Amino acid sequence: MKSIAVLLLVTGAFLLAGGLLLLFSDKIPWLGNLPGDLHFNFNKVRIHLPLMSCLLVSLLLTILINVILRLLGK
Repeated sequence: MKSIAVLLLVTGAFLLAGGLLLLFSDKIPWLGNLPGDLHFNFNKVRIHLPLMSCLLVSLLLTILINVILRLLGK
C-alpha cells in the first residue's frame, strides 16, 4: 500500500510540474524556438515540430529524476 501512495505522490508532482510549465510557457520565449525546432508553413497549414526543445526537456527531466533517485537511495 505504501508503494501505491508513493507512486501517486510522484505522479502528482510530475503533473504539477507539467501544469506549471504550461502555465508559464509564454514566459520562456526560447522554448520552441531553439535551433533544431522545425517550422513549416503551407498555404493555410502551419506545422511546428519542437525536436530540440523536446530533447532538452527530456535531458533535464532525466537528470532531475536521477538526482532524486540517488537522494532517495534507490
